[in-house]
Amino acid sequence: MKSAIELFRSETFLNNNLKLFVNRCSENFDAPFHAHDFVEYCYVAEGKGFHHIGEDVIPVHKGMLFVIPIGIPHVFRPSSPNLSVTPLIIYNCLFNAELTSTLSTIIQEQAICDHLKQLELNQMPYVHVVDHTQQIEEIMIRLYKESSLLDTGSSTMLFTLVSQLVVMTYRQYQQDYKQKHSNTDDFEHVLRYLDHHIHERIRLRDLVRISSWSEKHLGRLFLKHTGQTFGSYLQYLRIQKSCELLKSSQHNVSLIAELVGYRDVDTFYAVFKRITGTTPHMYRKSYTSD
Repeated sequence: MKSAIELFRSETFLNNNLKLFVNRCSENFDAPFHAHDFVEYCYVAEGKGFHHIGEDVIPVHKGMLFVIPIGIPHVFRPSSPNLSVTPLIIYNCLFNAELTSTLSTIIQEQAICDHLKQLELNQMPYVHVVDHTQQIEEIMIRLYKESSLLDTGSSTMLFTLVSQLVVMTYRQYQQDYKQKHSNTDDFEHVLRYLDHHIHERIRLRDLVRISSWSEKHLGRLFLKHTGQTFGSYLQYLRIQKSCELLKSSQHNVSLIAELVGYRDVDTFYAVFKRITGTTPHMYRKSYTSD
C-alpha cells in the first residue's frame, strides 16, 4: 500500500509541557498513510484488522503492540467497513526527542536508552511484540486514564508509566528475538521453500516431505514463528510477492496472479483487496503516479 505520505508533526499533538500525547481511537478507512517526527507506541486493544507499515501488511489482533520510529510511514485499517460491528480500537502513546531525553535520566540501563535513541534517529526498523501477559495493556490503560485526568502528580505518574511501557516492550522484544533465533534454522528452510515455490500449488503435506515434521507440528511452528496459520502466511506471502511484481514489472494482473500461485484471477483480486485495501490496478497506479 503506497500513496501520498502525509507528515504528522509534533506541534500538532505534543503541545503540552510533557511532550506526551496518549489517546484511544477507533480506526477507519479515512486516516492517511503517514509518517511522523515523533516516536509512537500503538497497542491493539480491541478488534482485528491490518497494519500497513513501510512495505509490510500485518494482520493485527488484540494484544499486539507496535513501536514506530520517527520517519516510518504506516496506517491501521479495520478488517471490515462495518465499524459498528467490528471496530479496531488502538491506544496510541506519542513522544518526541524532548521526552526521550527525560526518560534517559530515569531509565538506568544503557541498552534501553540506546534503543530509544535509535528509534528517535530512525536507525532501526519498527518493533512488533505480542502482550502475552496483558501487562503492557494495563500500562496503556493507566497511561490513558492519567493523561485524561491531569491531576496533582500526573507528570510524575506519566513519566513513570511511559518508562514502564518502554522497559516492558523492550523486554518482550528481546525475549522474542532470542526465542526466534534459537534453533530456527530448520524452519527457515521451510520458509525459504515457500518463497522459492510461491508459483506452485503448496499444501501443508508438501512441507512434511521437505521437513520431516508432522502437519500438526508444522502448524504449531507457523503460529510460533510467524504469528499466523500456514494458510494465512502463504496467502500473505503470495500477496506480498504480487505487490513486488506490480511495482517492478509490466506484467498484466492475470500473469502476476499466476506467478504467485493463483489459478483463478477473481480469487486473486478478492484476496488482494482484502489484504491491501485496494485493487491490483489501483496499487500499481499509485506507484506509477508517484
